[in-house]
Amino acid sequence: MKTLIVFYSTYGHVYEMAKAVAQGAEQIPGAEVDIRQVQETLSADVLEKMGAVEAKKAFSHVPVCTVEELEKADAIIFGTPTRFGNMCGQMRQFLDATGQQWANGSLIGKVGSVFVSTATQHGGQESTILSFHTTLLHHGFVVVGLPYAFQGQMRIDEITGGSPYGASTIAGGDGARMPSENELEGARFQGKHVAEIAAKLAG
Repeated sequence: MKTLIVFYSTYGHVYEMAKAVAQGAEQIPGAEVDIRQVQETLSADVLEKMGAVEAKKAFSHVPVCTVEELEKADAIIFGTPTRFGNMCGQMRQFLDATGQQWANGSLIGKVGSVFVSTATQHGGQESTILSFHTTLLHHGFVVVGLPYAFQGQMRIDEITGGSPYGASTIAGGDGARMPSENELEGARFQGKHVAEIAAKLAG
């Protein structure tokens, strides 16, 4: 049973969440878990001006995903930062290249799920996941979120990401805040939950 985690990250927040999602998925007996990043579309000069070059070195070893790899997975969990309430352009470009998979119906019946990062507490965490689901539904994915069985999303003693739509983290306006333990635990829960459902469907 193969779970594929596909992410885009600029400063490492989504990558940290992706690692936690993988930790959760790996808890399922017999699970095979791979992490991939989507192709960067920004030039080196732009990344330098954004101050992202050093941060991206932390996950430069992660292979770039190909659309063909999606066909081999039983479950795919996508991670993206928010851009005005939607997925980032890099993820959109990657998904826009899956026309052949759509035409062949090769992703129908796979389990799909989404986790995100935003700069602010109400910066589009839910709308980004929900708008991402539209693409998954067009491909025929079985869409899975983060159930309230993960009670960390109900906490009010701290500012935290997480909703029934998926795990999320808040980076802060300057990007200084990395995922909290509660947010990482939500990501682990989601990874395990998605892999469990994929295993049931496959079995």
